[in-house]
Amino acid sequence: MDKIETLNGLFGADVSVRDGRVTVNRDASLSSAAMDQLVRAAVFGDADEKEHARWLIWELGQAVGVRPASIQDLYMARGRGETHGYTVPAINVRGMAYDTARSIFRTANTLHAGAFILEIARSEIAYTDQRPAEYVAVVLAAAMREGFRGPVFIQGDHFQVSAKKYAVDPATEVDAVKSLAREAIAAGFYNIDVDTSTLVDISKSTLDEQQRLNYEVGAEILQTIRALEPEGVTISIGGEIGEVGTHNSTVDELRTYMDGLIRSVPKGVAGLSKISVQSGTSHGGVVLADGSIADVKLDLDTLERLSKVARDEYGLSGAVQHGASTLPDSAFHNFPKRETAEIHLATNFQNMLFDHMPAELRQSIYAWLAENAKDERKPSDTDEQFFYKTRKKALGPFKRQIWDVPGEIKAALAKVYDDKFTFLFNQLAIGGTADVVAKFVAAPVIHRADPTVAAAVAAAPDDADLSD
Repeated sequence: MDKIETLNGLFGADVSVRDGRVTVNRDASLSSAAMDQLVRAAVFGDADEKEHARWLIWELGQAVGVRPASIQDLYMARGRGETHGYTVPAINVRGMAYDTARSIFRTANTLHAGAFILEIARSEIAYTDQRPAEYVAVVLAAAMREGFRGPVFIQGDHFQVSAKKYAVDPATEVDAVKSLAREAIAAGFYNIDVDTSTLVDISKSTLDEQQRLNYEVGAEILQTIRALEPEGVTISIGGEIGEVGTHNSTVDELRTYMDGLIRSVPKGVAGLSKISVQSGTSHGGVVLADGSIADVKLDLDTLERLSKVARDEYGLSGAVQHGASTLPDSAFHNFPKRETAEIHLATNFQNMLFDHMPAELRQSIYAWLAENAKDERKPSDTDEQFFYKTRKKALGPFKRQIWDVPGEIKAALAKVYDDKFTFLFNQLAIGGTADVVAKFVAAPVIHRADPTVAAAVAAAPDDADLSD
């Protein structure tokens, strides 16, 4: 209990924790270094510390208005034409998550931005060693540390059905995605991208046959998510019609998928808020032999056309562009002009992290990859290609070392992150969107039971008196 009492006392008299309730007496205290200690316990503490720290972060957020929220109502308003002119960035926070998220919220405060998402994919949860409960705690702590106030959009990206695993055992693979959704929603993920596009079979003779598994399995997972929603929350769910990195999507594919999905979902059950498409990008970019990234032929006309059909015919917010972080800087202003609903940004921030970490740490990571990821190396890979493609797999095993890089490294990285997020938020025109978010999005108060109190009750004899 000494460790729990220490966590409860981190903010002194400014925060009161009593009988399973948290009261914030001085809001500004949450922006202090005490939050750094609390979030560290949520990530690296023992089991009891982690559980209690995560609960305390959640309840602090509930108290001051930093709450996980669904972007559903904003996206539905966009589908009705009531808001437009910006593209929501969905940022995959992988390594050094707390510091990265702090930069995002710091930038949002400066630009009065509210329409942005922090996300993590099914695969990233595994290789970065960030389960949903940890991820939510880190994101909310970062928001409060920077004095951000407002709804926080946390998203499960690519909750993806593996085509290989599905071919062997369909039920088990679909159940694995449902199980992850259950864990994520309980943690505070109120936005989920369901990716069953891996099941599209272009060898079939008609578009409906090609997309059938995509929309039928997607509809099944969607209904599971709807059944798990907390009271007052309609989770924003995205679908996907084309695997990123393959052929560009078409309007006919979009219509075929959407019509099939609508047929497969019972009436009265809310459908999708957006649709992910392929328009020329690939996740992480195409790595050349020298480690540089090949130029991307982005089909903006296709993206614009698909967004318009998604809004006009199906009431969605529009199309989603994946694999965008490695695009040239000159590309980003096009997305709001083409009314792209959302773009996903991941790999470039990871690149910046590796570029700025101490050389000895980077070399330790590469030595680890040379042994532990050697099976992923193709005979044609140069060292640059191999390490670029695999180094994300070291983010979990080296998580503590990356969190603990020297302060001067963190400061330098914070500067480049702040500059990049400022550039992207301006190019995507989300400055000032805190007001439109406040207009359309309400984040309900959802309290959780204090795990320490629950444990004490469970451990007490049946005739014990636990009252004061």
